[in-house]
Amino acid sequence: MDLAAIRAYAQAARQVAAPNATGAASAGNPVASGFGDMVMNALSETQAVMQASESLTAQNAAGQAELVDVVTAMAAAEVQLETVIAVRDQVIRAYQEILRMPI
Repeated sequence: MDLAAIRAYAQAARQVAAPNATGAASAGNPVASGFGDMVMNALSETQAVMQASESLTAQNAAGQAELVDVVTAMAAAEVQLETVIAVRDQVIRAYQEILRMPI
């Protein structure tokens, strides 16, 4: 699990969501800003879960956390990351399908 990749996704989502949110708010389109906010929240939550699992791993190495807690946190982080990757893959497939559509 690469925390740098999650941070990169979060930064990219912020850059994409920021112009859309202001443009959607001025155009009166709540759907565009709602989707951007949803993506940002999902990425932020994923990043928080990954950081928590890393923190528990460090605490376990110092003898301050139980191994069961570390394994549970790592499993949650893995599921969260797999979900983000699956959503990303579906978005890419949808984009490619749109590109294949005849004009």
